[in-house]
Amino acid sequence: MKVRWIPEQGPFANSYIFGTVLVDAGVLPMAVQPFRDEIDTIVLTHCHFDHTAHLKEISHLCRAKIAIHRDDAGGLIDDGKSLSMQFGARSPGVVPDIVLSDGDVIGGLTVIHTPGHTPGSCCFYSAPDKVLISGDTVFTDGAFGRYDFPGGSRQALERSLDRLAPLDVEGLYPGHGEPVDCSGKRHIAAAQQLMKGGYG
Repeated sequence: MKVRWIPEQGPFANSYIFGTVLVDAGVLPMAVQPFRDEIDTIVLTHCHFDHTAHLKEISHLCRAKIAIHRDDAGGLIDDGKSLSMQFGARSPGVVPDIVLSDGDVIGGLTVIHTPGHTPGSCCFYSAPDKVLISGDTVFTDGAFGRYDFPGGSRQALERSLDRLAPLDVEGLYPGHGEPVDCSGKRHIAAAQQLMKGGYG
């Protein structure tokens, strides 16, 4: 299945559409408007405000349910966990309709719990399509997410990268920067080696 990229805007994160699922909701609602009738669920890679800034408006626009990992659900109402104050804003103030756990399947995507950037960070994987939507866990320049925010952990992030490295990934779709449609596995391996080399 094809992944549609809605590029990040300023400090706010990329969003992606996979089937009937929108991944992350930092982009302006007008960017999602053309796809409003296709989307029935918004899944969040984690709770940081740059990924959730317009969650309330987009969920209303699309009449979509909201899903996030249980360990990050509190960040949708907690300004400290969401980092919203760094953006001069408040957290979305919503309670998720669906609380995700590792191994769940939602909209054809398998939830892979990848803590480190936040306690509830997740990637979403489609094995048949060899697609990984990676949030801020791993990026296409061979880098990885920060772990110095509240709830972050270098050790957890290293374990998460180790878990992702064996996956068969062609398309890698990160929270920031440009996605790639092929050789995504190489970018994950580069991030894994960077981490093991002591960077950061």
